[in-house]
Amino acid sequence: MEAKLLNIKGQEVGKLELKDAIFGQKPSSRFLHEFITVYLANQRRGTAHTKTRSEVSGGGKKPWKQKHTGRARAGSIRSPLWRHGGTTFGPRSGKVYLDMPRQKSRAALAQALAARHSDGGIVFIDEFSIDQPKTKVMAAALKQLGCAGRTLVVLDHPDADVARASRNIPDVELRLAGDLNAYEVLRSKKILITRAAMEKLGTRTAERYVPSLKK
Repeated sequence: MEAKLLNIKGQEVGKLELKDAIFGQKPSSRFLHEFITVYLANQRRGTAHTKTRSEVSGGGKKPWKQKHTGRARAGSIRSPLWRHGGTTFGPRSGKVYLDMPRQKSRAALAQALAARHSDGGIVFIDEFSIDQPKTKVMAAALKQLGCAGRTLVVLDHPDADVARASRNIPDVELRLAGDLNAYEVLRSKKILITRAAMEKLGTRTAERYVPSLKK
């Protein structure tokens, strides 16, 4: 399997061989949904906190005697049934981390890349570098490459000029090949990947780590 390899001006300069271990995968919507659910759950901070009846203010004294008052029985003003009482089964602070095996994370990344490539959402470029760290230079380069809308630029190493030029473009995000995950791939309309970044992705999602998952 081969794909067009472009330069910074959007001109074809050759072909890039794509590994079947990544782009030969058959995407499974159920499996990708599982990964995204776990990933988003792990991004939450878990700071929501409600107080139980043992934490709200108020004494432990019984409001009135048990019988012969004409009122319902009550044992504490901190009861969840009362105003300013405790909360029953409310959210509690404390982050809960959901584990996702590394093998499944790599498989999800491979399937996400295969899905994006099948719908024409990946642009392969020989090298991505700009002359000046300016927003208009970055925007012009992306326009020549046909990257409109939410765009993910995948590099093999940090580039200060590219990072500075793209930080004022709201729909452009930068990621290193070693930090890429399936969620970022699927939420982007266009993905710009350099040749060097593609080689790192090929090493990261090696064939022995990518199982064949049925839909």
